[in-house]
Amino acid sequence: MDVRLTPVILAAGHGKRMKSSLPKVLHPLAGLPIIHHVLRAVRAVSTEPPVVVIGHGAEQVRRAISDGVRFAYQAEQLGTAHALQMAEPLLAGQTDLILVVTGDMPLLTPTTFRRLIALQAANPGPLSLVTLISENSYGFGRILRGPDGNVQGIVEEAQATPEQLAIRELNASVYCFDANWIWGALRRVPLSPKGEYYLTDVVGLAVQEGQNVQALVLDDPQEALGINTRVHLAEAEAVMRHRITTTWMENGVTIVDPASTYIEIDVQIGPDTVIYPFTSLRGTTRIGPNCRIGPFTLLQDVTAGPDCHLVGCALQGMHLEPGTSFLPAGGAMFTWPISAASPSSATPPSEDLSPHYE
Repeated sequence: MDVRLTPVILAAGHGKRMKSSLPKVLHPLAGLPIIHHVLRAVRAVSTEPPVVVIGHGAEQVRRAISDGVRFAYQAEQLGTAHALQMAEPLLAGQTDLILVVTGDMPLLTPTTFRRLIALQAANPGPLSLVTLISENSYGFGRILRGPDGNVQGIVEEAQATPEQLAIRELNASVYCFDANWIWGALRRVPLSPKGEYYLTDVVGLAVQEGQNVQALVLDDPQEALGINTRVHLAEAEAVMRHRITTTWMENGVTIVDPASTYIEIDVQIGPDTVIYPFTSLRGTTRIGPNCRIGPFTLLQDVTAGPDCHLVGCALQGMHLEPGTSFLPAGGAMFTWPISAASPSSATPPSEDLSPHYE
């Protein structure tokens, strides 16, 4: 019998350090709200509709991600263990494994989730978790291991001793739980000194029961970057930009200067196209093969057929015939906005080449 796995995304927090009226998980990253990247990654590893735990800005989040998602509501933000409890009425008796991730971690890949799920599927114990090795603690909890190397617990940074603060194996806050075990364990989580119920405490509960806890150490610690500030958002954007430009170069696109090129995640580009510096491709832009785009060019929701040559222009919502040229004339470099033209015979790439990070 196939194992049923359900993702649960914790997205109820305030995100106060963003200093924004917009819920943290809805801030844009590479053309999509942060939480959309998380949803895409978990949907790649599960056929069950994900559960998103919402709280602060609940209606905004609900409107942004309503399709194919179930919602649980956390009225009071009493910690991560309490947040996961809110999903129990939807999932109790309905799934075998529960994959838990926070909604502000957009760099995690389906490959990492698959490895974690496989680890837990082979684990006789009730949970497996993701860790990373890093000199920068990011405020993460520390992984405590016994003399035999087995995971014994997690201590939050605020409660850690000086010796524990020196530990460089950190908790990434990504878990895979046995669904029959976790609901009872959550009810045994003690109240922390901060007045919250920490999901990390279920690790210690499992160890106290003599249960085995497995840990998957990330190959790429950047995957564990969580977004709590605008600085973190910029760091995640840089990682995502590198992933996107690398993917397109590996698929036959020349990007002359990746550092000055911005390509959003749903853009498609045909092979043998050349992207020159200071070019920004946004939204649902589709570029055919053998095009020359840039420098100093901005395209938003543009479809361009093969052999187009676009330099020094800003175009929105246009359909460009094959061989179309926009070149600077009379010193006028930008022509924004341009009203959308009628759909033409422009030929976008014949297959979906959008990056699907594994």
